[in-house]
Amino acid sequence: MNFCTMAHGAVQCLFRATCRTHPGKTFSPQLMSYEFFHRSLNKELSSQWKMDHLDRTANNFRQQIISQAKVCRITTESETVKRVRFAVQNKDFTFKPGQWVDFFIPGISKVGGFSICSSPRLLQKDGVLELAVKYSTYPPAKWIHTQCTLDSEVELRVGGDFFFDPDLDSPPVNLLMIAGGVGINPLVSILLHVADLHRLHQSRVTEYEPGFVNLLYSAKNTDELLFKKTLLDLADKFPGKIDCSFHVTQQITPVCEYLRPYVTEGRISEQILAKHLSQDCLCYICGPPPMIESTSQQLENLGAPRDWIHFEKWW
Repeated sequence: MNFCTMAHGAVQCLFRATCRTHPGKTFSPQLMSYEFFHRSLNKELSSQWKMDHLDRTANNFRQQIISQAKVCRITTESETVKRVRFAVQNKDFTFKPGQWVDFFIPGISKVGGFSICSSPRLLQKDGVLELAVKYSTYPPAKWIHTQCTLDSEVELRVGGDFFFDPDLDSPPVNLLMIAGGVGINPLVSILLHVADLHRLHQSRVTEYEPGFVNLLYSAKNTDELLFKKTLLDLADKFPGKIDCSFHVTQQITPVCEYLRPYVTEGRISEQILAKHLSQDCLCYICGPPPMIESTSQQLENLGAPRDWIHFEKWW
């Protein structure tokens, strides 16, 4: 596939938006990470579990604002994932779709790191954001599943170089997003943001109309596919603009009739990527590190330029 005719202006606008949060830096953090990714992956996989969130993300951008936040809703997203909504106290607290928060819990020394799964507009409109956290024995995640209750208070700080925040004065760009497991979190935030931009365009608030978004989402089984209804509702509300497909790797029970048209059994292969990769799309990947490595290599094999491939791998 020949990518020589790609719309370089659109991606440059995205990179400018990224670099504005990093005064004095003239490179893309995602590009820098990609150059070192393949060399360091094996080392990271053997040592990362020993590192705290703050250590793993020490070189990432962080805002200075730390805001108090109160739990105002808790729902069960799957057997292993809880979705928690927080009322954010600081009115100056903002984030870009795709970013994460440092998660400070009173009485717990370990600092959590969780990707935001809601849209920036929800924060602007209602003063809340949401996290979807998978159970583990890591103290912050375990606290959410075993001790967190309505009105529990925590502190939040936004960080991260992985986001999609387009310049509304620039030409739109298409997105191919690939998620694995709970790695859907930052990508659903991006997708919700794109949907908000479509609504603003439809209501004539802005002339900017986002490009096409294609989400490929893989999990062990349909029970572990998070945000299923939200994703399918968005595809239904914005036909020709948003498309979602699900892939399950260890499905034992039959797929329910409602999901059957959208589910493919097996991993997201290079052949599947080839069907969805176009000449004018940015690629966003979030999932387990081995998945990120294989998917980014497959995209490269298909001709995607390295600086159009973005991924979140700290977790």
